[in-house]
Amino acid sequence: MKTNILPAIRLTVATLVLFCVVYPAIVWAIAQLAPNNGKGEVVVSGGKKYYANVGQQFTDDKYFNSRPSAVDYNAAGSAGSNKGPSNPEYLQTVQTRLDTLLVHNPGVNKEDVPVELVTASGSGLDPDISPAGARVQAARIAKVRGVSENTVADLIEKHTQGPLLGIFGPSHVNVLKLNLALDQIK
Repeated sequence: MKTNILPAIRLTVATLVLFCVVYPAIVWAIAQLAPNNGKGEVVVSGGKKYYANVGQQFTDDKYFNSRPSAVDYNAAGSAGSNKGPSNPEYLQTVQTRLDTLLVHNPGVNKEDVPVELVTASGSGLDPDISPAGARVQAARIAKVRGVSENTVADLIEKHTQGPLLGIFGPSHVNVLKLNLALDQIK
């Protein structure tokens, strides 16, 4: 019995030290190399602080809409809806979001609406949309702000970030940064 228990206890202690002390210390040390020491990307505009890596809600027609949130943009409660694509309540929620988007963006066809504009992400806090999701909203924003669609399209292009290292993930646009840039247009 001693031949089995002592190695098991040593292995338990070793893995506890490895995964409860060493691994978190390594992750913390790497985070210290990131901007703002791994505490998120802070953007200051108009005397207010915003976190660019957490989704924000924009409801005014002069702003780009963010991806919907299953947690009402509450970073303390990050989660998806956990409802499957055949759930009637989920389908009704998506249809309501689609109808609202189409009302606020006349001239946009249902088929042209990217999925991320009507479905929440897994975390419920995705700060980005696709360039196509931004372009779908460009005509509305140009009209409301009284600027040309080309001006809005140029702004979208300027704020589009390519895949990480050119290969990982899709191109995306940070909605907060794009909306703050919109406010800078005279």
